[in-house]
Amino acid sequence: RRQHIFSAEFSVYPHLKNIDIMTDVNLDELRTKVTSLGEKVKTLKTSSDADKDAITKAVKDLLDAKRTFAQNNNGIGVDGKPFEEPMTKAEKKAKAKAEKAAKAAAEGGGGGEKKEVQNSENAAKKAAKKAEAKAKKAALKAAGGGKANTPSSSSAAAKAAPTKAKPSFIPMGSVNALKPLEIAFNPNAPLAQRPVTALAVAVMTNTAPDLTITSDHKRMNPALGTIEKRDVIGDLAMARYLIRQSSTVESVSTTNKNSNKMSMIGTTFVEMAEVDQWADYASAMMRGVDAASKSKAMIATLDRALVSRTYLVGQSLTLADLAVYTACGWPSQHASPIATSSTTPQEKETMALAKRTNGAAYRWLSMMSCHPAIQEATQLAVGIVSNAEARFASDGGDELDAIVPGMNALEGGTPGNVVTRFPPEPSGYLHIGHAKACLLNDYYARRYKGRLIVRFDDTNPSKEKEEYQMAIIEDLQKLGIKPDVVTFTSDYLGVIQGMAEQMIDCGMAFMDDTPQEEMQAERMERKESKHRNQSLEEAKKLFSEMCSGSEEGGKWCLRARIDMGSVNGTMRDPVLYRQNLTPHHRSGTTFKAYPTYDLACPIVDSLEGVTHALRTTEYNDRDEQYAWIQTCLNLRRVRIHSFARMNFMYTELSKRKLTWFVENNIVTGWDDARFPTIRGVVRRGININALRGFILGQGASRRVTLMEWSKFWAENKKEIDKTAKRFMAVHDEEHVKLSITNAPKADEFGYVTADFHPKDPSMGKRVLRLSNEVLLEKVDTEGLVVGENIVLMRWGVVNITKIDGGLEGTYIPSGDVKAAKRKLSWMANVQENTPCILTEFDNLISKEKLEEGENFKDFINPNTMATSNAIGDAGLKMLQQHEVIQLERRGYYRVDRPYVSESKPLVLFMIPDGKAKAMSGLTGKLAHR
Repeated sequence: RRQHIFSAEFSVYPHLKNIDIMTDVNLDELRTKVTSLGEKVKTLKTSSDADKDAITKAVKDLLDAKRTFAQNNNGIGVDGKPFEEPMTKAEKKAKAKAEKAAKAAAEGGGGGEKKEVQNSENAAKKAAKKAEAKAKKAALKAAGGGKANTPSSSSAAAKAAPTKAKPSFIPMGSVNALKPLEIAFNPNAPLAQRPVTALAVAVMTNTAPDLTITSDHKRMNPALGTIEKRDVIGDLAMARYLIRQSSTVESVSTTNKNSNKMSMIGTTFVEMAEVDQWADYASAMMRGVDAASKSKAMIATLDRALVSRTYLVGQSLTLADLAVYTACGWPSQHASPIATSSTTPQEKETMALAKRTNGAAYRWLSMMSCHPAIQEATQLAVGIVSNAEARFASDGGDELDAIVPGMNALEGGTPGNVVTRFPPEPSGYLHIGHAKACLLNDYYARRYKGRLIVRFDDTNPSKEKEEYQMAIIEDLQKLGIKPDVVTFTSDYLGVIQGMAEQMIDCGMAFMDDTPQEEMQAERMERKESKHRNQSLEEAKKLFSEMCSGSEEGGKWCLRARIDMGSVNGTMRDPVLYRQNLTPHHRSGTTFKAYPTYDLACPIVDSLEGVTHALRTTEYNDRDEQYAWIQTCLNLRRVRIHSFARMNFMYTELSKRKLTWFVENNIVTGWDDARFPTIRGVVRRGININALRGFILGQGASRRVTLMEWSKFWAENKKEIDKTAKRFMAVHDEEHVKLSITNAPKADEFGYVTADFHPKDPSMGKRVLRLSNEVLLEKVDTEGLVVGENIVLMRWGVVNITKIDGGLEGTYIPSGDVKAAKRKLSWMANVQENTPCILTEFDNLISKEKLEEGENFKDFINPNTMATSNAIGDAGLKMLQQHEVIQLERRGYYRVDRPYVSESKPLVLFMIPDGKAKAMSGLTGKLAHR
């Protein structure tokens, strides 16, 4: 039994005869024999003295040769199609008759009724055509004076008669030209017909972040816009272009970089030819062969070719592997049906057959399916449909958690291969704006089963303190964020300095002593610095002088040499390094010069394995600079995922301005409940789950919006209400006593029980003391009349019997709670009650949004905190710090200080609920927000 290598298209690849894969049959000899016998049969049949017996024998020999060829070629005949035994005329006639009958049955039967309907329809069509022709003839006579048969009238008729439009053929290149490095393809095409090879090449050549991937339903073939502003059509052609184009990009190590990328198409002439052979083979196998036959042929091919090799060509993955993997159906996804139109029978058939044979082909296919570049390319191809995600065979097809509504999937993000980072500068406390950044990074890292890095960007010792560093770690814990690793940019200062020197060596950076204001003006005017063309020797000497900490070196800075004519201001030779003699809080005086964030961030992101850098839209202009630095230094590229920063009304988030509030004692500290810092809003009563849900609900939108606090507090209320125990309290001074004649006296210790949470009995019960004298809120008693029934919440109905000279009433055990209009909070007038202080807050800024140029100091709200003394349930004494409760009919509160003694009562901070008014008539001293 023969295992061949290139199935039906073997004749296209004569170079593969040198591979020793033949067993007992030579297909080339068989092919020649079939051709010779065919010519013999043709000659005999056209001969004038044809011998019938000789023709019969020649036809039999030809059929035997074709049959032998197919048997040894996995069922594929000489013509490249599945071999079928020839039939006699009678057999052909019977087959055609059977097919016709089956077709008629499938259409609903071939009875007379259907035929009658069809005849009726045909008659109607003929009648309509005759009527139309008659009308045209009459019109022509009227227009041409009755000369309907003259050439002129015929011409008029031709113009008047409607013509049926011919279908137009759109050539491959006639679709609108694409932008440079824009890939467009049809989202409805099967996965293997999308540009998966080109996308994998882009990932491996470090150019994937530069691509713009768009959906185009009109395209029959994928296309790539080139730097030269001409489109390249077809997956393999696009892949070859990307390999060659990426190898021309200039960097500090261009030679090594080019050789690594060009190795994808071979490092020697022989390897290049072999890569082309396999690419041609893959192209041929993607045409005109059914999935089962193709899979069988390709598995046999791969089993032989890979018996002692890991890759098809050379010692690393090449375009040959990618092209053949594509021809196999690109079977990177889980074998079970998935919710995407990209899965094909070829994809499933190939992997299933390879697994059954369990040979070299299965090993190779499994290896390819697990390759990170293959998986990322798969996700890029599948993700063209909004938030569609691939399920990979390597992880058993386990699904990721559903994406939160409003959020976007990470471009190219695959399970286990996503690394995000949150890089705070330890120069202040985290505020609510930072919360969005760190929660988004944490969400993506956890969803994709990846890693979150918290990296302190500590390259400016003038502003940074260890106090801030420790505070940031504490704030992250408050937010429920547990990074996988904590790192420091300062640990990479030596590496970054070395890379800066490489840039100088390659002429991509220079030293400049232009004064800052003058430099800024030159950049605005796009004027080059006088030092831009200085020699490499001088630049290296000055850089060393700057790093030494000398006074002369302090006059100089390192600038990138990019493009002073760029429309993007950040590309006009930005500053990369400056001297700073302030001792660093971690490294002391080891370094005398430090990189800017613009230089350090792209370097450390790449070195630490970050795959997706989440940055606010204010950095959009710097994204081009970020990519330039990574490309220049030949670093692994990092994808940038932009999102809009979160701003709130009546709120300042500037670290400088927040520091002013603290230093001028407008607030009590960085954890003041009026402050937008993380510790401030947590102290105010923010629920972390609510904050996370609110931020993720906003999504990774790029549209900058001014958020209303009320919307957030409304979401916060939904969360805290689930677990907030219910208590009651009345104002310490603004209350009225009600005597209930038939209630137990205080010294009789009467009580009733009620659920801590009316919707969740599992939270337990609380005890409410009863007394013949209760305290009511004064505002609740206004308008009471004798005979009116009121409800004392969690107790029952009381009928008012007296108003003048003090309220009196009678408890009605069987009173109708629903019939009474007033449902009031109350407190038994007993010694066990808990004294408490209720604290309310208002906005520090009185204006909704400060316009550019306005001084925030002119809009300071002078009245932002108020307190009230209250008498509460005895159970309030058991509360612990940070617990959230509801004082019924008053609102939600967070325990800022537990009850200690009469002199140190319980302190409760009111938590806004998003409503413009309080939940009852019990208004506070400040606006309800």
